[in-house]
Amino acid sequence: MSRLYKTGPERKKGIWKSLVDLALTDVRVAAGGLDETSLEAIEERLLTADFGVAATLRLVDRAEAELRRGKARGHAAVVESLKAEIAEILGSPDDTALATATDGPTVYLVVGVNGVGKTTSVAKLAHWLAGRGLRVMVAAADTFRAGAVAQLETWAERIGVDFLKGQQGGDPAAVAFDALEAAEARGTDVVLIDTAGRLHTNRGLMQELEKIDRVVRRRIEGAPHETLLVLDATVGQNAMRQLEAFKSSVDVSGIVLAKMDSSARGGIVVALRQEHGVPVKLVGTGEALEDLAAFDPAAFVEAVFGPEP
Repeated sequence: MSRLYKTGPERKKGIWKSLVDLALTDVRVAAGGLDETSLEAIEERLLTADFGVAATLRLVDRAEAELRRGKARGHAAVVESLKAEIAEILGSPDDTALATATDGPTVYLVVGVNGVGKTTSVAKLAHWLAGRGLRVMVAAADTFRAGAVAQLETWAERIGVDFLKGQQGGDPAAVAFDALEAAEARGTDVVLIDTAGRLHTNRGLMQELEKIDRVVRRRIEGAPHETLLVLDATVGQNAMRQLEAFKSSVDVSGIVLAKMDSSARGGIVVALRQEHGVPVKLVGTGEALEDLAAFDPAAFVEAVFGPEP
């Protein structure tokens, strides 16, 4: 959290200042308010920053409506109008908080395509939760990539959390079941189930994921309490297609946006929420275990517009 929250004026913007490179403060506003040129400039900036078509049109329509009502006069009024609309899209901080079980272990099922940083994100999340005094178990339901399982086991040992894995080539759903059994017996607070990376176009592997989800739901009522989809922030609008595909198989409740430190086009946060209603809950900000932060909607909104002119 120290990377997200600093001191003084930086406290509100934190990492977002460098991650959201829109510079909407540079968009000219005519003396009498917005005009076609400034509206087009705002639209272009938003699309370039991966806000997506739906969110961009919503924001430009809001600005245009404010103009018609005589409210969007001057740069400050335009900024406040757009801030309010983005904040409405993102929702309240409660929407981005991780869900927890009222009784028994909290279960987070972590899914994603190959190469997005999913297993690394699981390790970061385990470290993040353990740092809050929770007893954590990591279950490696990826029974195919021995190297990834070994890496996750090493991280678990380093963090000091429980770890459970299955046999090479075994049934991933059985690993998930065994993990939940062990978690209840040990009084574990949170179980993180790391699933194998899978292309969202591979129907066979998506059906395997559906089976894991069914087993978890049958074993513990209300689980999984979160199904977290890990997305690579640098892939832009392709993240939308991945979310759509995974949502057709499992109930994706939140997003872990990995590699945010490598992207300055943070508008994908808004696009995902606008088009699919799924909030970003966590962001990866680097390669170290400590480089995971809770998504802060208010800080994001402030950072979108850069420093005051």
